[in-house]
Amino acid sequence: MAENRASVYAEGVPCWVDAQLPDVEAGKRFYGQLFGWTFEDWFGSFVRALKDGEPVAALVRKMDGRLPTVWTVYFATPDARALVRRIQEAGGQVVQSPVPAGELGVTALVTDAEGAVFALWQPQEHPGFGKRHEPGTFAWAELYTRDTEAANDFYGDLFQEALFGRDAEPDFGRAPVSDVFAAEMPPHFLVHFAVEDMAGVLEDVIRLGGRVQVPPFGTSYGTVAVVQDNQGASFALLQR
Repeated sequence: MAENRASVYAEGVPCWVDAQLPDVEAGKRFYGQLFGWTFEDWFGSFVRALKDGEPVAALVRKMDGRLPTVWTVYFATPDARALVRRIQEAGGQVVQSPVPAGELGVTALVTDAEGAVFALWQPQEHPGFGKRHEPGTFAWAELYTRDTEAANDFYGDLFQEALFGRDAEPDFGRAPVSDVFAAEMPPHFLVHFAVEDMAGVLEDVIRLGGRVQVPPFGTSYGTVAVVQDNQGASFALLQR
């Protein structure tokens, strides 16, 4: 079992990520070379990415070309339907109501009160990340929002234990959109993957057909660069 494996994630802790892509095979080539991931067929059209044999992410083909090409972060919950109700009461919206993913778990897609999209995961056979906080694996999710105080209230009420509990390790934070992006950029979550050599990985992103959106900058949780893969999905690199 991997050192960082967590079989149970507290409600409100990021526990999984996936990328909706037009071409999954191209995604496998890009991320396989960038992060050293291997892949296996999984549930439906999902392909599971592995790092050193442990699950770290999934890729899935977009069923509708009008949908965005994006990375999505999943927050753990023991009861997706109850959490969806609380999200609606707090001013969020439901994009996809809770549905089973076979025997793996139950998933839902929602937005916060400002429209930032995120997913929920109620685990059954699939608890979430088998490895995180290591190079080539999930390290952080940052919410870029227009109203940080409103975000504090929304997520603080939803995920009190994850944010403020005794053993809290939320793995996510928030910042104003305008700190990094153009002011007109809509609120959104940005998935971060850990790296050891920022300059080298940025060179690999470009070599593999991606591009650098925002060059490296300092944050309270490390040095970050925002990039796009070879199909336009944005994500961040994080060097602690």
